[in-house]
Amino acid sequence: MRKFELIVPCHFGLEAPLKREITDLGYDITAVEDGRVTFYGDEEACVRANICLRTAERILIKIGSFHAETYEELFQGTKSLPWEDYIPADGKFWVAKAASVKSTLFSPSDIQSVMKKAMVERLKDIYHVNWFAESGSSFPLRVFLLKDEVTIGLDTTGDSLHKRGYRKLTAKAPIAENLAAALIMLTPWKRDRILVDPFCGSGTIPIEAAMMAAHMAPGMHRSFTAENWKHIIAERIWSDIREEAREEVDLQADTDIQGYDLDDSMVSIARANAGLAGVDGLIHFQRRDVASLSHPKKYGFLITNPPYGERMEDKRDLPALYRTLGERYRALDAWSLYMITSYEGAEKDIGRKADKNRKVYNGMMKTYYYQFQGPKPDRKGRK
Repeated sequence: MRKFELIVPCHFGLEAPLKREITDLGYDITAVEDGRVTFYGDEEACVRANICLRTAERILIKIGSFHAETYEELFQGTKSLPWEDYIPADGKFWVAKAASVKSTLFSPSDIQSVMKKAMVERLKDIYHVNWFAESGSSFPLRVFLLKDEVTIGLDTTGDSLHKRGYRKLTAKAPIAENLAAALIMLTPWKRDRILVDPFCGSGTIPIEAAMMAAHMAPGMHRSFTAENWKHIIAERIWSDIREEAREEVDLQADTDIQGYDLDDSMVSIARANAGLAGVDGLIHFQRRDVASLSHPKKYGFLITNPPYGERMEDKRDLPALYRTLGERYRALDAWSLYMITSYEGAEKDIGRKADKNRKVYNGMMKTYYYQFQGPKPDRKGRK
């Protein structure tokens, strides 16, 4: 089998859970940088990463890297790479995204244009043609420039991996599925522990937790760009790993996962999304105000994405909302609270300084993941 260097982008600040996921799949990490983790693997590793990783954005095959401070250097560096090893004569290829940080070359559109021309020049010589119909499979590329070092990756994924396929309906400010999964993985929650999201919206956090509890691979039911690259990854590898994933699913898991929302329509949407994900039997959704939050058992987890107050009229309501959340949290017996928010008064209004606080970028928005840790249960405190 061929060996690839695979680059896996993720949300800034959430490299640790992604690194742990890759290690758990049995692969050795070669680099961890801001917003991405790199490891070596074969065709199976590429497929397994796409289907099984919960916290990743996409899986890129590293084509090469080089130093470039001028567009001529960018052109020549791109042209020197072995594009014919990946892109056939009828392939459709383009630079889908260019990102530049602390580099001399900074214009995404110019970087994309120069690289496309360089690829065309090389492939014209290789395939002895003057024009490409580009009528075959798609080969989108992504390029990162950091301090004038250019890294080019071939995107095997297509639509971002956060698009599991179950979320047909969303809330006004939904949290991405891979971000929700990472937040859960940053807690000690396991499927034999209680999990409640008191601001569940369209149900993403409870659904991701239920998929973890059921050992359900997040990419089982979606397609990937590289499925059409049969000269790189054999079709049977996709079918074999999907079959492996199906055999791992356990919908008989004994769970206590709950999602609450004040809006009836959001509760209906959350139930529908859980049904599409195939985990509706593992979650209880209900209409409930945070002011009535309660649970009779000990050692549970509140994991939530409460309102941030994106609109000015909403900001006025935030102090009272967070104070209420803090009061209800303190009324629970030996629970932990984990919440992501950009609201700066969160700790003050919760009424307690967080035990841990992690900066996380939710898209372009800087947020903080506040971790209020409860006591650990003894073995009798578990189910």
